[in-house]
Amino acid sequence: MDKAKVYDLPTRLFHWLFAGLFIAAFAIAKLIDDESSWFSQHMLLGLILFVATTLRIIWGIIGSRYARFSSFPLNPLRLIEYFREILSTKGRMYFAHNPASAWAAVTMLGLALGLGITGYLMAAGQKEAFEDMHELMANAFAFVAVGHVAGVVLHGLRHRDGIALSMINGKKDNEEGASPIASSHRWVAMGMMGIIGLFAFHIYKNYDATQATTSVFGIELQLGESESADHQGTTKAGAEHEDNDD
Repeated sequence: MDKAKVYDLPTRLFHWLFAGLFIAAFAIAKLIDDESSWFSQHMLLGLILFVATTLRIIWGIIGSRYARFSSFPLNPLRLIEYFREILSTKGRMYFAHNPASAWAAVTMLGLALGLGITGYLMAAGQKEAFEDMHELMANAFAFVAVGHVAGVVLHGLRHRDGIALSMINGKKDNEEGASPIASSHRWVAMGMMGIIGLFAFHIYKNYDATQATTSVFGIELQLGESESADHQGTTKAGAEHEDNDD
């Protein structure tokens, strides 16, 4: 069957950047102690993820046909029907997002916004108030992401339609009645990546590894334990030990 363009370049680039940023930030949070200087990278990547998510939401409102949220089949009844037919060889095929992938995408975007907001509030001095909520949303994101990947693999094995490649080349089987997009919107993709790149440059330029801080448009954020604080703590502990010896 002939292939037709369904996903534009901004959508595809965001998809992989979104996945990469979350995986990296999640891995750092789970594998590296929050007192390590490397833990700051978790928050820096989280800030970039938040900005990328915001741009994707804007594109989901004004973008090309299948990038817009209005094209997502988000009716709960259609989701139930999709799962009921998922093992059927005669199950309905979707030219763009199917109900499961649509719900997964919207859920992960919402969780990414929540993670960005709670992470920002934690870095602004309200760590204890939002730490549990932040971790809960991160785990929920990971759960949905794993389920999404499993769904893509199951679909690919069942229907043999190369769906996994659609977020690489932007093409899917040209179903009868489908309306392929006319443009990949390369200039929009370049603009989106440019904004994300400039923001990343901004926060890394203002990043102080010794103090574990960065500045976002003039607002200082505490990303972790500073080396000077650790040194002061060690010195204080040593002094107390000497006093006890005396």
